[in-house]
This record gives sequence, structure tokens and C-alpha cells, in this order.
Amino acid sequence: MEILMETREETLSVSDTIVPEKTQITFLQVQNHPRVKILMDKANEFLGVIGYTEHGPRHGKIVSKMARELLRALGDDERTLELAAIAGYLHDVGNVINRDHHAQTGAILAGQILEEMGMPFDDAVEIIAAIGNHHEEDGLPVSRISAALIIADKADVHRSRVRTINSLRTDLHDRVNYAVTRSKITVDAEKNHITLSLDVDTRIASVMEYFEIFLSRMLISKKASNFLKMEFHVDTNGNHLL
Repeated sequence: MEILMETREETLSVSDTIVPEKTQITFLQVQNHPRVKILMDKANEFLGVIGYTEHGPRHGKIVSKMARELLRALGDDERTLELAAIAGYLHDVGNVINRDHHAQTGAILAGQILEEMGMPFDDAVEIIAAIGNHHEEDGLPVSRISAALIIADKADVHRSRVRTINSLRTDLHDRVNYAVTRSKITVDAEKNHITLSLDVDTRIASVMEYFEIFLSRMLISKKASNFLKMEFHVDTNGNHLL
């Protein structure tokens, strides 16, 4: 039996060679997505039931802005800044499932929503990786976006996150948060310094109590800063501590 094989030269048309333009999903589109609003509100509500500080839209917006501005100060491009802002806003949605492993479950939830919105997969992967690695207990900086998210997340310590002052005597975590009246991240590109500055009302909680609660967060912030080729410092009440 004779088998004939035909080889043909394919001619590509102009339309075959054009790469479709990426869909540029923005922070505002993500923030206003109906499912994102539900996830943010419910995750915050459920954490409140089990006694955690505020982890809702307020926290999301602050972390989003800090992550964006940190990378802006380091000279990153506008698209990277936008992806960092999106990661910052969505990073805690996994709390709607459970506090344990919320970084990983949040990454999956965020990835599903971003895919539905039409975000290119290479952009979505950057956000997924950042969210999945933001928690100090089971994450590490794996990219510039993830490093910025880690630093921004750990820097949001403030009394406005405390849900009720009735817990201050019995809950050290709430007491330390309530004692912080100002927290700020500054970047000195010339000295290669990233500094977290805190004003702590020591009548409410001592600086030692702050480090007792947040030492692991400061250590991962140091790792994230080092990933960005920067040094991490902590100033409290005008005193250099780290």
C-alpha cells in the first residue's frame, strides 16, 4: 500500500501575525467588581467574629497605596505599580475561607476573578504569587511585587484597625495596634533604606510589646527589603531601633 504525504507551505495573512493587545485590567476595575466587594466585606466580617483586627476595604486600600508608592519610589514601571496595587487590595480575601493558609486560598480566589475579568495570565500570575507569599508564617518574597506587598501589609499597624476598645486590657494584639497613632513607610533610594516609622503611645503599650507581637513581621519585611536590594529600618518615637 502506497502512502502519499503532501507538504504545503502555509502563507500567513496579516491578521495571523498580529498579537492581540493585552486587556489592561486596572485597580479601580478590580476594586469595583461586585464579587470583590462581597469577598472583602465578608472576609472582614468573619475575622471580626473570631476577634481579629480590621482586614477589609480600609486595610486593602492602604496596603494597595503603600505597595504602589514604594515601587514608584524605586523606579518601577507603571504596569508593575498597577499590579502591585491590585495585589495589595486583594491580598486578604482568603480570610473568607479560613484564617489558616489564607494567603494561598486568597491567591486562588483572586486568580479566578482576574481570569473572569480577562486579565492576561502573565499579569495574573504576578498577583497570585504576591498574594500567596505575603503572610509571614508561610511566605517569602519571590518578586518585586510580592516584596512590596509584604512591606506594605506589615506596615499597616494603627489604632483605626481595632474594632472595640473593650478588648484592650485582655488582647495584647489589639492593645499594641491601638497604641500606634501613626505608621509611615519612607524610601531613601540614595541610601538604599526602607524605613517604617511609628508613633507609639507608651501609656497604652510599650515598644517591647510591639516587637513581642510583630517581630516575625519585621523579619519578613527585612527579607522583602533585601530582595529589593534595600535595607529595612524601624524608627519608633524618633528612635532608631532596627
